[in-house]
Amino acid sequence: MNLPIREEAHTILEKHVKDEYQRYHALMVATAMEGYAKLSNESEDLWYITGLLHDLDFEEYPHIHPAQSLKWFKEWNYPEELIHAVEAHAYGYNGFEILPQTKLAAALTACDEISGIFYAYGKLNPIPYGEMKASSINKRLKEKTFAAKIERDTIYRGCEALGIELNEHINNLIHSFAKLK
Repeated sequence: MNLPIREEAHTILEKHVKDEYQRYHALMVATAMEGYAKLSNESEDLWYITGLLHDLDFEEYPHIHPAQSLKWFKEWNYPEELIHAVEAHAYGYNGFEILPQTKLAAALTACDEISGIFYAYGKLNPIPYGEMKASSINKRLKEKTFAAKIERDTIYRGCEALGIELNEHINNLIHSFAKLK
């Protein structure tokens, strides 16, 4: 498996992603994915790096995202499982129609958009992620005007593919995000 070590992955991210929020989003998703890898007894490095690099081309190529990332990942001989997960997380965007077929892809789909809900909630309620309540996050998810650009259907599709209830998913993320600032 040709996978960069975490330090290399962070260097790749910094090369392609200049926006501070997008870098933090990548870290949030990587942290969430690492948490799911631990719960699933999967490769923590593969899952973390998949989360970290899932939006690698978003800033430079937003209108074709994640097509450029997928091209790079193939050129760099990254694992097919990572490539599939990044492609599947973009279901419904820019013509991508691949649904998650692996646990890694399902977790990425479930974790990506909801990270934005956590971030927005944290901006309004400056409490540590580990002290957030699932009921509060769930309430905000139901408010269509709160973080309105977040695709709620993607979150629900990811949870279904992962085989997890939304409240359990939110609690898992609260636990994973507790180490973030």
